[in-house]
Amino acid sequence: MRGWERSIFLALFGASSLAQAQGTVNLYGVLDEGIMYQSNVADSKRISLDSLSGLMGSRWGLTGSEDLSGGLHATFTLESGVNLNQGQAGQGGLLFGRQAFIGIKSDNCGGLTFGRQYDMIFYFPEPLTAEALVGGAPAGHPGDLDNASNTVRPNNSVRYMSPDIYGASFGIEYSFGGIAGNFTSTSGYSVGAGYVNGPLKLGASFEYFKNPTAAPGTGFFTAYLNGISPLQGAINRGYASAQAYQSVVVASNFTIGRVIVAASFSNVQYANLALPQLDGTVIFNNYDVGIMYRFSQAWTVAASYDYLQSNGIQDVSGHILGNQHFNQVTISTDYFLSKRTDVYFEIGWQQASGTSSLGVPAVASVANVGDSSSNRQILARAAIRQKF
Repeated sequence: MRGWERSIFLALFGASSLAQAQGTVNLYGVLDEGIMYQSNVADSKRISLDSLSGLMGSRWGLTGSEDLSGGLHATFTLESGVNLNQGQAGQGGLLFGRQAFIGIKSDNCGGLTFGRQYDMIFYFPEPLTAEALVGGAPAGHPGDLDNASNTVRPNNSVRYMSPDIYGASFGIEYSFGGIAGNFTSTSGYSVGAGYVNGPLKLGASFEYFKNPTAAPGTGFFTAYLNGISPLQGAINRGYASAQAYQSVVVASNFTIGRVIVAASFSNVQYANLALPQLDGTVIFNNYDVGIMYRFSQAWTVAASYDYLQSNGIQDVSGHILGNQHFNQVTISTDYFLSKRTDVYFEIGWQQASGTSSLGVPAVASVANVGDSSSNRQILARAAIRQKF
């Protein structure tokens, strides 16, 4: 090895050793691959390999922490979704589409982070819903209208998370939006709180965004530059003119021996709709209940029921658009082969009634993986998952 090469090697080695002495960097991930069956797709059925719609969407990430002394720590997380079947990044192809943030955390005062992050729905009520208890797309709320399946994540956000205070905690997040020179036009915020007392867990969150359907790459619903949006389904596509969006989610979870019971309620509003609507706000209410039984440390069985309804709005001709009702039942079973590897099966059935946001008969839409060609749909998935 030549002298200059040796000097560079020693410098890099020394820097690496110093970094390891002061902090940690961890590589982690989940690979969740399954065979998915979806009925009534263009009057047919679809069978495919899927790695993004399981109990945990496939991902890999880096997380790190550096001790700054005095109870302060510098932290960061970079996390990318992985489409195993095509070798592409998830979340519309974004390099770190799941999370990308940096910040400071205090042992006593909580943490402040900056970047692309989950909202408060993810941290507080979502883990306690029946959807989360059963898990995966077959248990997802219709269209993921309340974002309880993390279809979208806020860009350009600042987030504060409190420490645990006698079982209670809270968080606040503000997103500056994505339009240069006007950071408030597509801005938004979310707040959340949770409480844990033995077997009882409670969580709640409120979220509000301006102009969520702005041009691709700028709005809350259009944060993906390639145009992917939660407004792809007939359930809410007709509300793309909404100038405001809000979601309220509350959930509870209770453990009794080998049984876990979960329930949640969410209220979603698309506000300030443009003509031809007369009533400028559309409201959805979603209810779910679920139960899980643990036969052993390795084997669980769960089931859930979800009901979504909207009274719709009236157009200038007096017709009601979006008077929709959805009933959905899901069952699942999960068996762990080891601490890091499990196999599972889940199946969901949904029936829709009423009129969609487009003014035609409502069609089923389990989670947000594609509309049915009728008012009924089955979504099933058999998968293997490994964590590292």
